[in-house]
Amino acid sequence: MELIKIAGSYIKSVATYAVETWTLREADRMKIEAFEMWIWRRLEKISWRDKITNEDVPKRVDEERSLLNKIWKRKHRWIGHVLRHDSFLQWIFEGRMLGKRTRGRRRMQMLHDLTMNSDYATLKQTAAERMMWRHSRGISRTCSTAED
Repeated sequence: MELIKIAGSYIKSVATYAVETWTLREADRMKIEAFEMWIWRRLEKISWRDKITNEDVPKRVDEERSLLNKIWKRKHRWIGHVLRHDSFLQWIFEGRMLGKRTRGRRRMQMLHDLTMNSDYATLKQTAAERMMWRHSRGISRTCSTAED
């Protein structure tokens, strides 16, 4: 049980450093899930030769796959903070920077995975009302907690 607490406090906190600014693609999500399974397998000393599925590993350590959920919550908490204030970062998100567009194909934006179910205007309007934002995103009241 002590190793699980160590993994949660040290390994996951180092692995998710500055996760709020990551742009996650599907390949990145798969790598994060594989990393989380690797952590649990190493802690329990489960070899790949033991033929134990990824669904059975979290059951052995009495944990759930939670790394992607924590990343999602941290990104929403941070983007809600940024969208509520008129700042330089908000200008960047809205694309209000002066100058020429860059050449080539547009890159995947940081807000892309946050706005999959809605558009940017809805996201910004929801973020303007802090309590509604927290309720709709399932975010706790404190800015950062040990379990998040």
